[in-house]
Amino acid sequence: MSTVSNANAALMLWRAARRDGWRAAVVEQGRTTNYATLLGRAGAVAGALLAAGIGPDDPVAILLERGADAAAALFGVLAAGAIAVVLGETLRPRQLEYVLCHSGARALLTTTEMLARQSRRLDTTARILNINAVPPGGDDRFRPAARVGGDVAQIIYTSGSTGQSKGVAVSHANLWAAVRAVVSYLGITSEDRIASLLPFSFVYGLSQLLCATSTGATLVVERSPLPQQIVETVQTQGVTVLAAVPPLWTRLLNVPAFRQAPLPGVRVMTNAGGHLSTEAVSALRRAQPCAKLFLMYGLTEALRCTYLSPEEVERRPTSIGRAIPGAEVYVLREDGTPAEPGEIGELVYRGPTVTLGYWRDAALTAQVFRPNPLHPPGAPDTERVVFSGDLVRRDADGFLYFVSRKDRLIKTMGYRVGPDEIVDVLYASREVMDAAVAGEPDAQWGERIVAYVVLAPDGSLERLTAFCTRELPRYMQPARVEVRDTLPFLPNGKHHLAAMRGSGFPTAATAGALVPQPGVAGAQIGADHA
Repeated sequence: MSTVSNANAALMLWRAARRDGWRAAVVEQGRTTNYATLLGRAGAVAGALLAAGIGPDDPVAILLERGADAAAALFGVLAAGAIAVVLGETLRPRQLEYVLCHSGARALLTTTEMLARQSRRLDTTARILNINAVPPGGDDRFRPAARVGGDVAQIIYTSGSTGQSKGVAVSHANLWAAVRAVVSYLGITSEDRIASLLPFSFVYGLSQLLCATSTGATLVVERSPLPQQIVETVQTQGVTVLAAVPPLWTRLLNVPAFRQAPLPGVRVMTNAGGHLSTEAVSALRRAQPCAKLFLMYGLTEALRCTYLSPEEVERRPTSIGRAIPGAEVYVLREDGTPAEPGEIGELVYRGPTVTLGYWRDAALTAQVFRPNPLHPPGAPDTERVVFSGDLVRRDADGFLYFVSRKDRLIKTMGYRVGPDEIVDVLYASREVMDAAVAGEPDAQWGERIVAYVVLAPDGSLERLTAFCTRELPRYMQPARVEVRDTLPFLPNGKHHLAAMRGSGFPTAATAGALVPQPGVAGAQIGADHA
């Protein structure tokens, strides 16, 4: 965005409101907010932040239900020149406090109701700002602060393979580039009505909001987890663009109204956040034959990376496609040389959506964001590419196929979960003396989380269950806990996960059984993964 004087991503909203202020921006639970009203609300949020002494380059966290208020908060933070940190609505105090501390958030935009949902009071130095205290009339005269493309717009927190979540610093230019690419290949216009089913704290969920706002389309928010309700909202609200992750697509396909009756308004369906099975791809195309299905791939460090066009889905249903417009994808061997067609290598991404790196972590940034090893002609010496950690192969026509992660991240319910963060909570319960966490295949969720524990001498499985329910979001709660007498180790001192999954290893009487919960036979700890 170096060709414009102000690259602030908040201008997506300001321009949409100037063009079509009367258009519906957000529809939620019978309430419609038009672009003029959303603009006024965002301007009021920006003004309130500045009045509180918060301004350019100050991180501001947002803990709000997905909807018009959350959208106004995001654009208000950006308009003030501050850095948005959107928090997941399902996070517990432990995770919230970590992100608030690690990001250096100077303020937390939320509501009394959102804070009341937490199991305890948050321990944070961030100033709590109640968005409901911002004057409802709004301020449509506010003008977004001047930002250059390289300024940080957002910090997105994602689970790493070890330790706590890591923050990815996203620039204003990154947001503009990602939106331009997605809007281009999906053909989104102001006439579209885009379903919002995913959290704004996700890159994928945020994409629906930004694509809608940048084009003046309408965002239709449905917060119900019930697939029947989602289908009803899609029907009654005339949704034209429907985005979901694999587990949600599976649940929608179990609804007769979706599986057996084409939705005439839906023209585009998109999948990201995990692999969609060939069977699911075929079922979606049969259920909604009038809709174009786009299979997409991305990672937080580069936002959106590849997509497979609908014309190729039938021929290559397992492919993640090719690079988005304006980008390039390499498949590299360990030595940094290009892999041959059919040969497995690491996916390395080059393009305008390569983010700035990890917030407050120069060492990890240097590991993942590296100089381009292929030195393409005309590329600046300072250009960096993202080494994704994903293993892929490319066919003779240039289409990519995902193979596996190089690390052991668990992908469940559309989330990427770091096992060690769950282990930290297991230990914090003081109910275990040893613990390990791994994923195992699950037809519905992609993977399910299994915890292997050795209870402390006075440890209680029931108290451990209750602690995990309080301290972990639903998607991070183990589907099964296996109690063992001892856990095996590799020579390097790490847990031997393969041995834990195998047979013949010493176990306690409860090992291998699903954790019992009152009134539920064969229950899952803290979450219903069925």
